Amino acid sequence: MIENFYDVIVVGGGPAGSMAAYAAAKKGVSVLMLEKDKEIGVPVRCAEAVGKEGIENILDDPPDPRWIDAIIRQFKFNAPDGGSFFPTLPGTGYVLNRKIFDFDLAMRAAGVGAQVVTRAYVKGLIKDNGAVKGVHCVIDKKEHSINSRVVIAADGVESRVARWAGLNTTTRLRDMETCCQYTLAGIGTPADVCEFYFNQQEIPGGYAWLFPKGEGIANVGLGIAGNFSRHKAAEARLQEFVAKRFPKASILYKTIGGVPCANRIEKISADGILVAGDAALQGNPLTGGGITTGMVGGKTAGRVAAEAVQTGDCSSTFLHKYEKEWDKRAGKAQQRYYKIKESVKKLTNDDLNAAAAKISALPPNKQTLLRIFQTLLRHQPSIIVEVLKAFRPFA
Repeated sequence: MIENFYDVIVVGGGPAGSMAAYAAAKKGVSVLMLEKDKEIGVPVRCAEAVGKEGIENILDDPPDPRWIDAIIRQFKFNAPDGGSFFPTLPGTGYVLNRKIFDFDLAMRAAGVGAQVVTRAYVKGLIKDNGAVKGVHCVIDKKEHSINSRVVIAADGVESRVARWAGLNTTTRLRDMETCCQYTLAGIGTPADVCEFYFNQQEIPGGYAWLFPKGEGIANVGLGIAGNFSRHKAAEARLQEFVAKRFPKASILYKTIGGVPCANRIEKISADGILVAGDAALQGNPLTGGGITTGMVGGKTAGRVAAEAVQTGDCSSTFLHKYEKEWDKRAGKAQQRYYKIKESVKKLTNDDLNAAAAKISALPPNKQTLLRIFQTLLRHQPSIIVEVLKAFRPFA
């Protein structure tokens, strides 16, 4: 049964939203999480790759084996001329089953007291003198006005909820990757290797990927900078990419969408509202990955929202604590990755080929992420300091 009031309302049932609902409910406040789709985790709009350590640090316990379609032990970088190498990276990666993963995160939130409702379409905000005080929504074709002390917007890129609150969610076209991905079967690639393909002619301003999901099956996709999509759409480029490299593969699933590769939106808090995940543009600008960073944002937002409720202060002054914690935990790194992304976008295919040849000639233990980016950006000395700060742990 839907109540008329909750301490915290979370809009969006993805990883960021579920973590927000979980963190808030665990602190003992009443929480409602609203998801517009009929089922949590469906449809999947994600390449599904994460780092093992990142997931474990956020959840504080080992991941459920049911969440994992593939354990990644190697990465392969492919240059435009066909040259390739396997960089040395610490740790292990996972390719998730997002349907199960997202569903279980929502179940965890429900397990600590959050009320989860699907097919819930939020169509506006309740406001009082500019402060957000709840939401107007439609659930099972019935309209509801539900009051709250804090709303957490986790409703994805170009968040409507944040925009209704007066926050600027606009993303520049050049910072929005236009992506298309197929889940392919019958490709015969290793089940423990993630591959990345770089080619400024075929995939301008972005890259292509192959993330295995078991024997003979993988997510294969690409993303191009939005300002290049008018020349040739991402799906047309992916069709050519797949036809060239996996001509006999079967397409089991297709997804198309935008992935932000930007710094976070300018403000992620205001009176009575916090913004988390893709809605706040909290992904990694260099890779486009946003699962773990979105979960960090959601977990932090949920905890701060609960603290605001318990202290009786849900003003922007108190909730700004969330912005400070995000910037300390991940925001500074995000800004660093954005600067590196902007420098990488200037590279030509000749630059990429030369760097790949140079890295390939090194002993395997020297083929680190730090060395890769130092080599790629050697002619851009102003960015090397950022590279050192970003990739020193991967040296």
